[in-house]
Amino acid sequence: MKHKLLSAVAIFLSLSASSTETEIDLNAFAQQYFKAMVATQAPDATTQDLENYLALLTDDIGHSHLPYVTDDSRQPDGKQAMRKGMTFYLGAHTEHKAELLDVFTFNQTAIAIRYSNSAKGIHPQHKQAISYSQIMMEVLEMENGKVAVIRKYHQ
Repeated sequence: MKHKLLSAVAIFLSLSASSTETEIDLNAFAQQYFKAMVATQAPDATTQDLENYLALLTDDIGHSHLPYVTDDSRQPDGKQAMRKGMTFYLGAHTEHKAELLDVFTFNQTAIAIRYSNSAKGIHPQHKQAISYSQIMMEVLEMENGKVAVIRKYHQ
């Protein structure tokens, strides 16, 4: 009986330890995420900057960018699709500035970041000049310390 009790306590302590291992400081994560995301938009962005950003996401990441992309369903190849899309635009900006305005966290399940950004450059597909300045909000659904779904909104 004593052995069973000790085993039960050991299992409980192991489960307690593993549940706290997945808890992260969401404010610190938001700062890290923003810094990595901004690095991918810089004029001198590299594939390593892109990989640093993608490392923060689950492999089956879901992504929407309203009003352009409305389906945020998670897909088995979600990260690979983001890598392909982001690689196409990598280095397209000749200027880029961003400022983190607000961070909101929701227990261990979500982060909302609000930021301003502006950019100039040449669109890689149609080779036309681009220029924009906007306020954005991203809502990040978290899973096991990584971003599982990204929803982007323009203000």
